[in-house]
Amino acid sequence: MKRITDEKIFEADISSLQAAMEAGELTSEACVRWYLERIERINPTLRAVLEVNPDAISIARELDKERVELGARGPLHGIPILLKDNIDTGDRMHTSAGSVALAEHFAPADSAVAGQLRAAGAVILGKANMTEWANFMSGSMWAGYSSRGGLTLNPYGPGELFVGGSSSGSGSAVAANLCTAAIGTETSGSIISPSSQNGIVGMKPTIGLVSRRGIIPITQSQDSAGPMTRTVRDAAILLGAMTALDPTDEAMHDAGRTAHTDYTSFLDAQGLQGARIGIPRHYYQGLDEARAEIIERAIALCAELGAVIVDPVTMPCENARWDWDVMRYEFKKGLNDYLAAAGNGAYIRTLDELIEYNEAHRDTALKYGQNVLIWSNETSGTLTEPEYLESLRLNHETARNQGIDHAIKAHKLDALLFLGNEEGLDISARAGYPAITVPGGYAETGIIAEGGYTTKGPQGITFVGTAYSEPTLFKLAYAYEQASKCRRAPVDPV
Repeated sequence: MKRITDEKIFEADISSLQAAMEAGELTSEACVRWYLERIERINPTLRAVLEVNPDAISIARELDKERVELGARGPLHGIPILLKDNIDTGDRMHTSAGSVALAEHFAPADSAVAGQLRAAGAVILGKANMTEWANFMSGSMWAGYSSRGGLTLNPYGPGELFVGGSSSGSGSAVAANLCTAAIGTETSGSIISPSSQNGIVGMKPTIGLVSRRGIIPITQSQDSAGPMTRTVRDAAILLGAMTALDPTDEAMHDAGRTAHTDYTSFLDAQGLQGARIGIPRHYYQGLDEARAEIIERAIALCAELGAVIVDPVTMPCENARWDWDVMRYEFKKGLNDYLAAAGNGAYIRTLDELIEYNEAHRDTALKYGQNVLIWSNETSGTLTEPEYLESLRLNHETARNQGIDHAIKAHKLDALLFLGNEEGLDISARAGYPAITVPGGYAETGIIAEGGYTTKGPQGITFVGTAYSEPTLFKLAYAYEQASKCRRAPVDPV
């Protein structure tokens, strides 16, 4: 029986699991138990999962009963999903952003994202490890490290390959089949990077498409939650369940907001036929030979599939000098607002208190220091400083009007094409625009990168578009995925 279950669940996508449940060949409870057993066996090596939901089995059992009596709610009914540890759940799981300072914190209510997923019938399996405070704590912190969970490792080469950040646990867990799918969050690269490095699909939506209520923030102008999955179809299913309008999130008041509850309708295996894809060569300059070969193969494949390749595409922003003032100023305000409303077990209520706690617990809390926290704390926390307002204006002007929108309008593009989370992807983050990465290949060689990791390993192919272009990006990514079929599961580390 276990062999049959393994065949049904390992590398399974949402649709195949749903079909097996509908046919009576699998239950949500059996699926949850399978993942929990796998987490118990493999997670001690990868440290991708911080904690599992103590109620996951009983929730799955209730959903199985509901399926028999009333039918499935939809494609996510009974599907086990991990959430990044900065996403609130109003249950018996903690929300800590990976910090020992919040290790005992229970959120007072579900985040908007968690609530929508529960309503869709998903089983929240647990919380995924992450780079502490979404890597806005120390300039020397390794991606994937948290004082609460330790260092997350890449299942394709634990301790050798870069795991990506800051949704590191989500990326590692999805790649290693510790869940069906996961939700990450991104400020700049935190979904796209670990998805690329762990050989999975990651979608960072337009700011304003998905509610940020109940998510520990970095910056109100760039943060978004998004799906991390093994297939483009799964990402489309998950995103459709997360787009309900939330009046409390100001970013969702954009007059141009365009949301869908079903993105699978845009999936088209012929989606690259006639599509205009821009090649921003400026951002390929730092690639080593192995990674350069992967992006060139991707360009050639897009052309074979009928895309019109516009090569090269230049943007006025290419030599812009970016600063980090928006993150610096918005972090303090956002974190203080979150902590002021935090639930039981939150022994810190301000950024000041967090810094003090870390200093008082240096042995466990400050392996890499906290210079970024201190730097942010030097601001007023009111978002009134002229430096902040000018930085925000420049981010939007440069990344949008002199960047993505300029290129798309000038060349009538459907999307820009990047490798993984290379330098150019920061443009889409600052613009607040969407990006999707899909497995693009495996670099057999690489160069030594920060932290001692090498650049070899899985590499993603990333499509970037303008505001609310998710339907187009899904279409392009799906066509590329179906033709390339680059996803391959890692070998279990134990």
